[in-house]
Amino acid sequence: MKTELQRILSKRGIASRTEAAQLIKSGQVKVNGQVCTDPSRGFDPRATIEVFNQKIQIIKKYYLALNKPKGLIVSRSDEKGRPTVYDCLKSWKGPLLQAVGRLDQASEGLLLFTNDHLWSNLLMDPKTHIKKIYHVQVTPIPTSECLEELSLGVIIDDKKTLPANFNFLRSGDKTAWISIELHEGRNRQIRKMFESKKIEVIRLLRVQIGNLEIGPLQKGEWRELEANEIQIYN
Repeated sequence: MKTELQRILSKRGIASRTEAAQLIKSGQVKVNGQVCTDPSRGFDPRATIEVFNQKIQIIKKYYLALNKPKGLIVSRSDEKGRPTVYDCLKSWKGPLLQAVGRLDQASEGLLLFTNDHLWSNLLMDPKTHIKKIYHVQVTPIPTSECLEELSLGVIIDDKKTLPANFNFLRSGDKTAWISIELHEGRNRQIRKMFESKKIEVIRLLRVQIGNLEIGPLQKGEWRELEANEIQIYN
């Protein structure tokens, strides 16, 4: 019995059906060596599938979430001898895992690891626009008008940022906590956006990627993702 190609990708854990359909239509999927752009076309579920020119192997794949503490480098080793996020994974007994994206040394929060390079590529592909939510402490306290301007986009590194959501969480006498939802991942983007308004970022925590929230993970703790959490880009 043949199965729709978008369903095959979904069943193999590559993407949701909607995301799979987009990948197929964009010409990124090959079946038995041939590009297929019809998501509803039927194939043998055992067919050889390639996405982004990478053959999908039937191997055990692992997915971890870490609550990254401030001060750690997102690298396997550091020439300056600084501690890295892999120091937090010393109790991990599985295969070598790679970090998905980065958080700079001063930033904290949700960081993912996997040996599923295709999944990692999907999360990092700028075309997917997967949301990332941050909680950021800043000073001085920005005005509502300032947050609106940031939400609409500002020019950093000669390129305008995509529309985003900036909302107050709470304010004190001199600082405020802001919730920020981004759909792109440019280098030090949040810090640079606030710098454009002469506002300093004191703390920056990533609390969510796609549908996956950091939850009760303590600083430096990690856990394996559940099967239903892997499709975080739905």
